[in-house]
Amino acid sequence: MATPEVEVLCSEDAGDVAPKEVRKHRRRSERSSTEEAASDKGDVGFKSTRCHAPQTEAPKKNNIFKKKCRSDCGKRSVGFTKSHSEEGKQANSDLVGEVPVQKVRKLCTPEKTAATAPAESTPYKWVSFFSVGIVDRNTKFFLRIPNQKQSTTARSGGKTFFKQYMSGDEIQAGLAGGTLFKGQIRINQRNFEEAFIDNPSGSEFPDIAVLGMSDRNRALHSDIVALRIKPRCNWVVNEDAYKSWKKDNPIKRPGPNECEERNTVVEVVEEIIEAASSLDNSTTGSEKDLLASSEIAGYVQDSTDTNVDLKDECFPDVQVDEMPEPGVDSAIMESCDPSDLIEVAADSGENLAVVSAEKLDLKSAKKRSYKILSDLPLEEWCLPDDCLQKTAEVVGILEQKNSRLAMGRLELALGSQRKWAKFSPSDSRLPRMMIEASQLPKDFFERPQDFGKFLFLARIVEWAQNSIMARGSLEKELGLAGDIDAETEGLLVTNDIDTSEFSEAVIECLPSVPEGGWKIDEVEFAKRRDLRDEIIFTIDPKTARDLDDALSISPCDNVDGCGTPGWEIGVHIADVSYFVDENTELDQWASQRATSVYLVHQVIPMLPRLLCEELCSLNAGVDRLTFSVIWKVDDKANIFEEWFGRTIIRSRVKLTYEHAQDFIENPDKDFQDTEMPEISDNVTVHQLKEKVLQLNGIAKLLRQRRRESGSLQLNQPKLKFALDDDNKSPIGVSIYEAKDSNHLVEEFMLLANMAVARKIERHYRKTALLRCHPPPKKKVLRDALKLCNTIGFPIDGTSSGELSQALAPFRSNSRLSQSINQVLSTVLMKAMELARYFCTGTVSSPTQYHHYALNVPYYTHFTSPIRRYPDIIVHRLLAASLGYCQPSERTVEELKKIADHCNDKKLIAKKVGESSAEMFFAVLVQRIGPMEDKGVVVNVLDLAFDVLLVKYGVVKRIYVKSLDMRREPSFDESSARLTLYWSTDDGEFIFGGPVEQLIQMCTIVDVVLTGEPNSTKFNAVIKAKSKEESPTLVELWREVEHNNVDGNNLDLGEILLEDS
Repeated sequence: MATPEVEVLCSEDAGDVAPKEVRKHRRRSERSSTEEAASDKGDVGFKSTRCHAPQTEAPKKNNIFKKKCRSDCGKRSVGFTKSHSEEGKQANSDLVGEVPVQKVRKLCTPEKTAATAPAESTPYKWVSFFSVGIVDRNTKFFLRIPNQKQSTTARSGGKTFFKQYMSGDEIQAGLAGGTLFKGQIRINQRNFEEAFIDNPSGSEFPDIAVLGMSDRNRALHSDIVALRIKPRCNWVVNEDAYKSWKKDNPIKRPGPNECEERNTVVEVVEEIIEAASSLDNSTTGSEKDLLASSEIAGYVQDSTDTNVDLKDECFPDVQVDEMPEPGVDSAIMESCDPSDLIEVAADSGENLAVVSAEKLDLKSAKKRSYKILSDLPLEEWCLPDDCLQKTAEVVGILEQKNSRLAMGRLELALGSQRKWAKFSPSDSRLPRMMIEASQLPKDFFERPQDFGKFLFLARIVEWAQNSIMARGSLEKELGLAGDIDAETEGLLVTNDIDTSEFSEAVIECLPSVPEGGWKIDEVEFAKRRDLRDEIIFTIDPKTARDLDDALSISPCDNVDGCGTPGWEIGVHIADVSYFVDENTELDQWASQRATSVYLVHQVIPMLPRLLCEELCSLNAGVDRLTFSVIWKVDDKANIFEEWFGRTIIRSRVKLTYEHAQDFIENPDKDFQDTEMPEISDNVTVHQLKEKVLQLNGIAKLLRQRRRESGSLQLNQPKLKFALDDDNKSPIGVSIYEAKDSNHLVEEFMLLANMAVARKIERHYRKTALLRCHPPPKKKVLRDALKLCNTIGFPIDGTSSGELSQALAPFRSNSRLSQSINQVLSTVLMKAMELARYFCTGTVSSPTQYHHYALNVPYYTHFTSPIRRYPDIIVHRLLAASLGYCQPSERTVEELKKIADHCNDKKLIAKKVGESSAEMFFAVLVQRIGPMEDKGVVVNVLDLAFDVLLVKYGVVKRIYVKSLDMRREPSFDESSARLTLYWSTDDGEFIFGGPVEQLIQMCTIVDVVLTGEPNSTKFNAVIKAKSKEESPTLVELWREVEHNNVDGNNLDLGEILLEDS
């Protein structure tokens, strides 16, 4: 077996390492040999690098085992093959030999001389992360399992940061054999080194983590990837479960007389490693790791009763350093240019690098908040799987769903010799790119600072194995950073939103519109139910132009066949499928776009405006084709009859939500025609008011019934902007408040969607397109509920009904109740899964159709075909079920692809809309700021905390480093409490020492918002307060409960909420 390559530090010193044979022998011999006696035996097999100065003693602070360096200063040392079978090697070498690790990395390249080496005064720090190994917390002793397949890199190709992808055949074989699995990767927006995949075992199991850029292997956010589960010793330890297990399973710490048992364990582990490493070449490095780690875990499981621990007394003469600080790798990737990295190698788990300590701030750069199993002492490797989260590595990209386009800025790249520039994306989840000089703007190298104010669009062309940065192509200059038009264009393009004009082939699919307007073909009157005599109207936002739903209500003398009076209520939806035939050019464009995209100041439509705003829009006073659902109900909202069919309607008026709300709030008011929009066909305002009030009465009963049956609604505040005359810049903002008029429309749309879902599922068991909402992942929900209980608002149960009931006390109109509801909804929302479209033929059981939030067995989307493509599919299914047309010939697999595509596009549209709102909010802060608001803490970390701005519904992270602190904060992880120590130099406080402020969940803080120049981002800090001046929502709520105080009358102007 080849001698394992060994890592030796040479920035200030280097050490000799004994080979495996000597280490085994010395472990059984006395450990009293001196270092001098050992040095007389001659050098043993190892590989090292140049040392820059003679060293005689290892310093105290480096990240690997150290001894004297006997390399000649300024000369490159090489591996050699002297016999190493002699006995009596020193104890230090014995232990160091227990560390079979990656090949050494050099502080400077071999071509450099001593004169060009870094000066001794330059502080360098070696940073290493190993994915497989054993660590003893008391001794900080490392036993690392090498990945032989990855431990070396091709001399011709330089260092390899990433693994080579498996071939398509290998991936398919692995997926079929169960050694691989596939999933869609999600990268943490705040930490690009953390990514997650849904667990293929089911939602009751935790997500599988992909940690580090190396394991992510060049996959980007939303890509479909093939993955391999990493060895168990790489799995993440769940801290709470680990502490609970450790409490229930106390481990006896051994004394010095038990060292021999400890050595036995190390011997067995080493033998396992050697056996795995000596497998033939047909066994891959990862498989060897897996075999070795599995054997180790099994041996540790069997050895727990011996209480083995690696104590200092066992290895008294060995100098051992601290473990590398978690998260350093993240800091390296973010803070270093390629020229700053002297040399970087890659391990199977994380990247390995050497960086200047001057560029590295461990405390501020700390990202990794997890530990893996190999971080634990050896005897704790028997930790049960319930205490661990599996980790995986990407072995191939099956589908590139990410657009590979990025918006960002150009920067000089140090050491590039004007051959290329660095492109830094605004989205941290995307890699930095190298842009060739030939693609750069003219005079970039002469005046790079001038171009730092501009945004550019770049595309990832290639991301090689041996490059930490991708190679990019500069596509376009977008404009000045901070400009709404430039930022919006970048937002749309990078998210693959199609903003192009519809082609002539698409327009040719539409009917011609004569000068007098489009008229319904007389043939349709014979095929449809004519409802033009009914008083039908729309209720929409003030700015809406695509009116796709209308309502009607009329009294009915007999709703049940027994003479019971009641109502006939209709929901009428624009019949878009009449105009969009399947497999036409128009249909293909609509299916590709899948949804309209709503920004603050514009809409990117799914269909041509001729359809959206004229032919299909249910405008007042014109005949329109519709698909209707009509119910007969009694006064208690019990449904007795249900009818589906194609209809023709004529809307009488376009009401806004404000008009309808005015009717509801003022039922006795005599409204005048001048207060309303134009009403057609001699319908009076009084008649409209009565219709709205009748519908609202039924809607309230339906809403109450839904809540009683377990429907859950989590409030997600939406920002509403007032724009200038050009409709481009914000001049004001508020939270969009849903009122009774909104709930009225919502209830009947939900009722129609549920009715149509039942109808099409009965007729098409395999090809119905429905919408489900999976239940929350158990662990994530459990953690969210635990957090709610910890902060003082206990919530029991996991069903939607139980959660809804727990939130019921906070549904009143008091500002305090609304704020608590907002905080709890924010916490619970993190546990919720996304609702998704699916084809019924792709799931094994109807129980998977269930919609968790609505708590109904069947649900779909039928009511918005102008802006959602799935609704068009559902219209076609409903028409076929009623005999209007032949069923579609699309297969289950084709419908699955449509559903998946619509899910992706809907999520993208949602995120783009939210990003647009964030952009406008930041511009507003920049324009009128600084802005001050009350905030409530909703998440606490060691060096940051998230604050919910209750007036705007915006969550913003505040970093401690941005605050005027006297000293570093203290963080209690068990209780998630952060204590800030404010500076008192400004004289605002008269205390003798620093002002202490406690930050915990639900703490109320004063937030100050300021804009960032040349950016669409904003910053947030908090004002200093003492502990006594930092109440929590819980304390205010208890005051309300115990003293029977009206939450609306609390002095919240000073404590919580100030009036807008």
